[in-house]
Amino acid sequence: MKELYKIPLVLTPQPEGGFTVTSPLLPELITEGDDLEELMENVRDALRTTLEIYEDLGKELPVSLRKDPKVNPVQ
Repeated sequence: MKELYKIPLVLTPQPEGGFTVTSPLLPELITEGDDLEELMENVRDALRTTLEIYEDLGKELPVSLRKDPKVNPVQ
């Protein structure tokens, strides 16, 4: 089973359209998308990359980032 994380995201509209997405909890997570579908795909990819960076560096994830064991991820 895949892990599901709950993280806060900040969507910032861009003048040319679309959004930039960041997370105050994971400053390394930065991505963008033109529409909601693209945005969510890019967020998943950026989160995977960010988690790999933390693992490679031996860096602990923020305590307030938590896995939600009660919810199955939706694909």
